[in-house]
Amino acid sequence: MTWSEMQPLLEQACWDTLYMVGWSTLIAVVGGLPLGVLLVLTDRGGLLQNLAANKVIGQVVNIARSLPFIILMVALMGFTRSITGTTIGVEAAIVPLAVGAIPFFARLVETAVREVDHGLVEAVQSMGGNTWTIVRKVLVPESLPSLISSTTTTIVALIGYSAMAGTVGAGGLGDIAIRYGYQRFETQLMWITVAILAVVISVIQFAGDYAARSLHRRGAHSGPAPKLRLLKAAS
Repeated sequence: MTWSEMQPLLEQACWDTLYMVGWSTLIAVVGGLPLGVLLVLTDRGGLLQNLAANKVIGQVVNIARSLPFIILMVALMGFTRSITGTTIGVEAAIVPLAVGAIPFFARLVETAVREVDHGLVEAVQSMGGNTWTIVRKVLVPESLPSLISSTTTTIVALIGYSAMAGTVGAGGLGDIAIRYGYQRFETQLMWITVAILAVVISVIQFAGDYAARSLHRRGAHSGPAPKLRLLKAAS
């Protein structure tokens, strides 16, 4: 296969992969962020302590995370068809990708939020701040560098999931690697696909790490006193 034949295939596959991963990441963040914060708030000693709810939510998250992605795709075929009208193609792949990424991201969010200095939470409580104020002004902003890193990890994982989704006709770079590289013995095309995936992941990881480090340095320079003054002004 010549480069002129490979180029349009690779261009379309790259766009399909970015489309799947982009929408899946957005849904994962929208669904996983509140879920992860809720796991912290309802835990023992949390602002909304409810151990029964915490155990139920945690167990659901654990079960969803334990399923291999290829099995999750098959298990969700009926649900996927009810939403998209089909079980193959780029749009259909977004459903299992997002469902699989939400609990994954939620646990990362939980870990990030737990790292926030509890002294800041107590300070806002002493100023009369309610739970929503604490979440909006303390927990999420203070854990933002870790949340950026968590989002980067989720995107990288989703790129790998999208490649697996290509084995069942979802499109994208994984589909190209399987249909042409493996089934038609186009080894050159397969290795080009691998190289593209490696470059994309490296760029995303670099950008995520740079953003997280920048936010962390900015927070370290500001110190706790300016933060508390801003919180007091906002409360």
